Amino acid sequence: MDISLRTTEFYVEDQSWLASRDGTDVSRGMTLYLPAFTQNVHYPNGYIPSGIVVARITSGAGKDMYGPYAGSASEVQTVTITGTPTGGTFTLTLNGETTAGIAYNATAAAVRDALAALPSLTANDVTVTGGPGPGTPYIVGFKGRFAGQNVAQMTASGASLTGGATPSVTVATTTAGGSASVSGLDVPEGFLLTSKEVHTANVGAPLHWRGAIKVSRLPAASGFDDNARTVLGAKFRFED
Repeated sequence: MDISLRTTEFYVEDQSWLASRDGTDVSRGMTLYLPAFTQNVHYPNGYIPSGIVVARITSGAGKDMYGPYAGSASEVQTVTITGTPTGGTFTLTLNGETTAGIAYNATAAAVRDALAALPSLTANDVTVTGGPGPGTPYIVGFKGRFAGQNVAQMTASGASLTGGATPSVTVATTTAGGSASVSGLDVPEGFLLTSKEVHTANVGAPLHWRGAIKVSRLPAASGFDDNARTVLGAKFRFED
């Protein structure tokens, strides 16, 4: 029998998301603040399952107790070339750093490489899809060190574009990075180690705060995202 499955009277405890037992013997106690959880999302069967990402409430109702990590969206910006140029280059500027000239009809990979060459970025920090220009916009996504962060909107210059009708380049923020959540729920601290049956508004529970995690085995609606991977990466090893 798989020792990661433990049967209780009404529920099968599935801890198969644990890639090792490291940390389970030194898990910290916490109190779950039930009003922070949504019944039809977090405990539709009456149990809050183990493996969900939790965060400490820092202000307001439930202060110093724990709720479900609210998640943080990663920044997405769209770069659009207008005026149907037939030649030339454009540049993108992020936080005062400007790329080398990018061909008007560059592929998504070429735009990514130009951004990754900036001093503040690496190839692990940015993705680019879409293109090639000028007919199709480029979709720039920020990840790695910038996962879940609010990134300053890039600016663009199309002064070196040629042909067409007054060609130019615009940048728009498609998805703002960060979270609209307040009170600390946007800062992940660890995982709920064992499932908890919901009886009262607040219930004691163990916080799994270091170890190894099998991401694919985390429960549905666990809240795990790129930002959680980045923030918790110093304490956990993640296996996909």
